[in-house]
This record gives sequence, C-alpha cells and structure tokens, in this order.
Amino acid sequence: MKHWTERIASDLTNWDVEKHVVASGTSISGSIHIGNSCDVFIANAVGKSLQKLGEDSKTIWIADDHDPLRKVPYPLPESYEKYLGIPYSQIPCPEGCCENFVEHFQKPFLETLPVFGIELETYSGFKMYQDGVYNDYIKKSLERAPKIREIFNQYREHPLASDWLPYNPICTECGRVNTTTAYDYQGDTVFYRCQCGHEGEMNIKSGEGKLTWRVEWAARWKIFGVTCEPFGKDHAASGGSYDVSKVISQEIFDYRAPYPVPYEWITLKGEAMSKSHGVFFTPRQWLEIGAPETLNYFLFRSKPLKHKDFDPGMSFLDFIDQYDRVERIHYHTEEAASEKEMEKLGKIYEVSQINTPESIPFQTSYRFLTVARQITDDPEKIFAILKRNSQLSADMEGKEYSDLDEDAQARLRSRLENVENWLEKYAPEFVKFSVQKTLPDVQLNENQDAFLLQVADLLENNDYTSSQELHDGMYTIINELGLKPPKAFQAIYKTIIGKKQGPRAASFVLSLDKDFVIKRFRREA
Repeated sequence: MKHWTERIASDLTNWDVEKHVVASGTSISGSIHIGNSCDVFIANAVGKSLQKLGEDSKTIWIADDHDPLRKVPYPLPESYEKYLGIPYSQIPCPEGCCENFVEHFQKPFLETLPVFGIELETYSGFKMYQDGVYNDYIKKSLERAPKIREIFNQYREHPLASDWLPYNPICTECGRVNTTTAYDYQGDTVFYRCQCGHEGEMNIKSGEGKLTWRVEWAARWKIFGVTCEPFGKDHAASGGSYDVSKVISQEIFDYRAPYPVPYEWITLKGEAMSKSHGVFFTPRQWLEIGAPETLNYFLFRSKPLKHKDFDPGMSFLDFIDQYDRVERIHYHTEEAASEKEMEKLGKIYEVSQINTPESIPFQTSYRFLTVARQITDDPEKIFAILKRNSQLSADMEGKEYSDLDEDAQARLRSRLENVENWLEKYAPEFVKFSVQKTLPDVQLNENQDAFLLQVADLLENNDYTSSQELHDGMYTIINELGLKPPKAFQAIYKTIIGKKQGPRAASFVLSLDKDFVIKRFRREA
C-alpha cells in the first residue's frame, strides 16, 4: 500500500527528466495560514518521496509578492485601503518592524518551516521581475499576444478586447497594477491606460509590471523546470487557471505542464479561512499547541481533495488522541482493527514524521495533561500524577522521573508547554479550574458532608494504584448514603476548586496530594 504522496512520486518517475522540481507558491496578501500553506507541505512530502525512490529532486517556494493587494488583511487598519491595487512589494510594513509588508507576513511563516523539517529554495516574484528573469517571457508573450488571446477566449464567456496584452504595468501615477490595461507595444516599451485616468508607457525590463497570472504561472514552470505543483482547488476548476496555463505552457513556451496536485480548502470551525476577516490559523499557532508532526498528520491522513475542518477547541483533544493511537499502532503497542487499517495508518504516520524514531517515543495523554497541568507545573510531580493514574505505558512501570532519558523528559516538557498554551488560548471555561489554597465558602448537605468524610477515610486507609479502584470505593459510599452521583461529585469539586463541575472525580482526587485532600474533605484545611 502506498500513501497518496508516494503514488504521485511513483507516477513522476515515469517522466523523462534529469531532475524533478516540485514547486509551491503563496500569495503574500496577509498571514500565511494552514490553508494556503498546503502547497508547501504537500510539495515537501512529494519531494521526499521522490528522493526515497532514488530520484534527483528539489522543492521550491515562490512568494507571489508582486501581486496587487485586493483586501486589507486582518488586523491592519482601514487606512490601508489606500494601498488596494498596489503590489505587496511596494506596501510599507504595518508595524515598522520589517522592511516592508511582504517581509512582515512572510518572515513568521518561513521561520517555522525548519521546525516542520521543510527544506526548500525560496524565490521572490518581485525580485524575479526586478532581476529580469521574466524579460524573455514577457517579450514572447507580447509577440504572441493574438495566440494567447485566442487561448483565453476558449475559456471565457466574453472575449478579450482585440488589443488586449498579457501584461500589466504598474501605473506611474497611482502605483496600482490591477487597474492598468496594456494595449500596444514597440520593442521593449508597453503603452497602457489606467483607470485613474493616466496614460503612460513602461519598459518591460524595468520590473515595474507583471505578466497576467495565467501566463506568469506557465512561464515560471519553464523557468524552474517544474514537474509537479500542488495548488488550491480554485485553480483546478474546469476552465480555471491550470487548464489555461497548461495550454499556454505547451503552445507558447513549448513546455509540458507539471503534474497537478489540487487540494481542498481547510475550514476553521466550519468557516472558510479569510485573511481579511481574521479567520485563520497559522503553522506558528499550531506549534504553540501541538508537535509539528501532528500538523503533518492532519494534512496527510486523508487525500488532498477531501474536506478538512480544524477546531482548536475540545475537538483538538480528540484529534491528538487519534494521532497518539496511530503512533501506538505503528510501533505495534496497540492493535489496529484490521491488517488493512494497520498498513494504512502506518503509511500515514511515516509520511507525517520529520525523523521517524526507531522505537515508540515517550507518550503521555494530552487530554489527561490538561488536568495535571492545572494542578502543578512541575514535570516531576506531573510524572508522579501520571503514574498514580495508570497513565504510563507498561515499560514505564516502576520508573521515576529521574529515570527518564533526555528525550523522554524533553517530550514531556514539550507536550506540557503545548497543553499550557491550549488551556490559555482555546480551552472552554468548563475545562479550566484552580485548586483553592483555602477551603472555599461552600454549602453542603448532610449526606455530602458524610460522603467527603468517608472518602477521606478511604484515602487514609488505602494506597490506590488506579483511579478505577477509588472510583469503585466512592460508588459504594454513594449507594450506602443514597446519594445521587452528581451531588456527591459536586461536593468534591466545590471543596477543592470552588466549582460545581470538574475533571473525572476519582482520577482528579488521586492526582492531588493525598494529605491535602484528606484535610480538605475533613474541613481541616
């Protein structure tokens, strides 16, 4: 069984090329999120699969930083509307912390890529125009403009004007690039009109303009020798960018269009990600709450055109549980439902890894740590809590925190940091609690008081090795007193955290200092 990234790589081995170039690109129109960065993650995975097959391959990323600003991205002020239509490369940094608008949004993204094990060559569309990389392609596109118009018109309801040219100069009057129309050229000079009323001319070698998108895309395929490229499903629509650029690539630039890998959008809690509305989640934000491999798993566990929705709230705990299960299945410490599932999940796990460990890494329940971390921030004490609650794997039996190797301790600390960030930023209020240092002012009925006193006796007279044992003991008392379980557990939560609800009672009690709980239930502290 092959993973879909491996199948793509296998298909590409049939191409008669000396070297594969897997391309990705991103429009620098605001924060780069996990939706529009799929290009990069998929390209990296395909490139690695090619290398495993013995193919010479490299991955590149092109910043579409010479495109016009069409919407003001969140959280920029409305005053940035004055830059609408102006190339990103010409817009100042919104906070004065970077050289310009592009660097401000591009830098945080590029800085995270090494953490995900992504290695690629980066290029700037703006710089390519400035350096003259596109000059010959602009010249050829102008010379063959009638043919390009013919190609475009095959996919258009309304044909282009007979003098339309596939090039947009930057207006020297208003600075915009999406409001100009080139209508004639002589040599290297293009003549244009702008919607601002200005008429001018532009030297195509100045870098102060750009090819229209579908021609530019085809041109850069040949420039870089691209053999494969992932892109959003909008480009893959019938008669869309890829269809048009493919024909232009073949008929104008005499180049075979790359192997296409279209992907579906990622929604955030059911809502389309939008830079202008502030609805997005970035790779950097992901690293705050999860290991880099978990984002890879999120992207690669299903085929690229399958819908993916991300919710950093309670659903994230379920997601991490799933990832941990896949890891256990891969290392044969948990059985899969079937041989087919084991093989499938094993492939997904392998593709998700940056460096696949020889044996299963130290694993702790993210969900359980959301409770333990609110009790203490000391990794050693948390390890003891995990131990008391049977939350450690069999090979950890009898071990203390000091017995863990450096990698295991680092993994525990890293997951604790992720959990801390999740609790602070995405956990719903009902999950959060704080152990009260002094007895809260609570009102309990007679049976609730009796329940707490008897649980205190249980704890004093027994050394529980599992939360299930304590849970069973609690229920014996509840039944003897004729108490309803919710009322009994409310008494626990009220006296310890001052709330009516909290984590699973037996496990929670067992996670706390035994003497502290006994004294609190007896109202001595």
